[in-house]
Amino acid sequence: MIYGNDPGQYRRFFSEAWRKRRERLPLEPLEDLVAQIIAAHPEYHALLESPDKIDQDYTPETGRTNPFLHMGLHIAIQEQLAADRPAGIRGIYQQLAQRHADLHEAEHRMAECLAECMWEAQRAGSAPDESAYLESLRRL
Repeated sequence: MIYGNDPGQYRRFFSEAWRKRRERLPLEPLEDLVAQIIAAHPEYHALLESPDKIDQDYTPETGRTNPFLHMGLHIAIQEQLAADRPAGIRGIYQQLAQRHADLHEAEHRMAECLAECMWEAQRAGSAPDESAYLESLRRL
């Protein structure tokens, strides 16, 4: 299971999904999604292929991007698009896709908006503001 409060379990799920894809083993739908996201991020392959390295800390002080947060944002975007939740996100994505040749880069820009929305919600101790999130996506 990918969801929960245990970062180690979350990271092992990523590593295992990637291992299964590399070995051409059957994948559950969520494992397949995770493996697709990983495949689009070759800069993280070595990390995921070294289980002894996946428990590293990624804090702002280290200046390194947390690869699991980064890929998790991609997964969240994909799930939002599949469900069109918040309502209208799929249409915004389709407009971005028409303007940008690189869909992966468009997703990165969307992920920045999502991360900002999540940070604001955490800071305020409230639920994410879907309308503000959609507005920031429209400005892309």
